[in-house]
Amino acid sequence: MAFPPRDQPVARVGRAPMTAGRDRPGPRERQSLAPRSATITVMIRAAFAAAKGLKRDFGEVEHLQVSAKGPADFVSRADIMAEKTLRAELSRTRPEYGFLGEEGGETKGDGRNRWIADPLDGTTNFLHGVPHFAISLALERDGEIIAGVIYQPISDELFWAEKGNGAFVDTPNARSRRLRVSGRKILGQALIGTGIPMMGRGNHPEYVGKLETVMGKTAGVRRWGAASLDLAFVAAGRYDAFFEYDLAPWDVAAGLLMVREAGGQVSDISGKPYDLGGPSILASNTGLHDAMVEALG
Repeated sequence: MAFPPRDQPVARVGRAPMTAGRDRPGPRERQSLAPRSATITVMIRAAFAAAKGLKRDFGEVEHLQVSAKGPADFVSRADIMAEKTLRAELSRTRPEYGFLGEEGGETKGDGRNRWIADPLDGTTNFLHGVPHFAISLALERDGEIIAGVIYQPISDELFWAEKGNGAFVDTPNARSRRLRVSGRKILGQALIGTGIPMMGRGNHPEYVGKLETVMGKTAGVRRWGAASLDLAFVAAGRYDAFFEYDLAPWDVAAGLLMVREAGGQVSDISGKPYDLGGPSILASNTGLHDAMVEALG
């Protein structure tokens, strides 16, 4: 893991045991030190409710019913049940809002407000017993993301942000620490996150060429398999930049808001404005963005 300069304020996160967190109080029971709106509170409660089933199922992954949506693209009963829980919790308090989810598709709402949810970002990790996955939930209003929550049930880290009010992380050891992107400006010292295109997706030779360039210009590259957490890590200053291709709106909606609220920059890999669900995304601190665009050009 890359560490920011000493003078860079970044949320410090304690190590959590790699268990389902059954013996530790969840963030619901820890009073936030930063003010939360009613909307964020509703989103967090929905994420915690969905996380209960994921924690249980993660301990019994060998018994889960799993089916393939496409090459190297799987859906489990855990994904489906988590999305049903999110829909139920959110519709109870905001019944007029629309909902776009990875597993259940889109439900139209009032035309202004829409939840965008990935109930289990990192399904492949989950199904292989790798404790790196998250629930990602965003609120879009009039075409703009205004609130986001990313919850990692195993480490018990809760990332959240509201447009204009900043981005924060709650952990078992530090409550409501404000997120700041790293202050690093030299690409050769940077740690980069990415996603590797799976079987049947993307242009592998093109991606490998760009990855080779980035590898030759940076301190390291990481691929952990959950884009929402990759973006949260950029917001927290753990990664200095992140890039990936062909991500869906639910993969990035919450995370891109966190990066921006933490002082970072989001575009496509050519440096042009990023459109939700666009063919590529690049998120970084402002000091490295141009250098990353050049490296990926």
